[in-house]
Amino acid sequence: MNTQGSAPIGRPRGFDVDEALENAMRVFWQNGYEGASLSDLLHAMGISRTSMYVAFGNKEELFRKALARYTHGPASYGVEAVAEPTARQVATVFLHGEVRCSTLPGYPTGCLSLRASVLGSEDGQAIRDLLAAWHDETATLLSERFRRALDEGDLPSQTDPELLAKYVMTIGGGVAIQAAGGVERTDLQLIVDAVLQNWPPLLSQVRKERQLLDGDRA
Repeated sequence: MNTQGSAPIGRPRGFDVDEALENAMRVFWQNGYEGASLSDLLHAMGISRTSMYVAFGNKEELFRKALARYTHGPASYGVEAVAEPTARQVATVFLHGEVRCSTLPGYPTGCLSLRASVLGSEDGQAIRDLLAAWHDETATLLSERFRRALDEGDLPSQTDPELLAKYVMTIGGGVAIQAAGGVERTDLQLIVDAVLQNWPPLLSQVRKERQLLDGDRA
């Protein structure tokens, strides 16, 4: 009997862990956390339930690993951006990175975290907390980098680094939403370029005007 290529009895077939995690990431990216059924994940990964538990843990643990892969892969523009020498370049790399990540050929459009954050059950609280911490970490990276730019005189003295970080992330989030809705990469790039033409944004001035307006209405 020819047994070449068959797995020993009682032992699971070997599989490429990296490839399996890549495929799991794509399923979560396409369907979100709750929308990604265990059967969908196992089918995409090409492994059994037992193999998944041994290699990755349960679904929540698998998602955590997939999110880490996403962070260091398609979404690595966040870390790359804060290494840039000027605040404008930080914003440029971040926003163009969001455009690129949200429109990668062969991948789902939009942002994995955006799709995964659509959770309705109480069981999704751990994932909501994880994604909130993930976003907070990115915001902290940006705000700390903008604070350094402020100290170096690279940003106007009245700049609020935390507000500027929120501004950049809000634009980036909008890019992801528009990409998920079918807006083409070229249009998103034009939108980001238009945002960057008005850098740095006059957020402190707008804040004062808003405070005055709110005071008049009080």
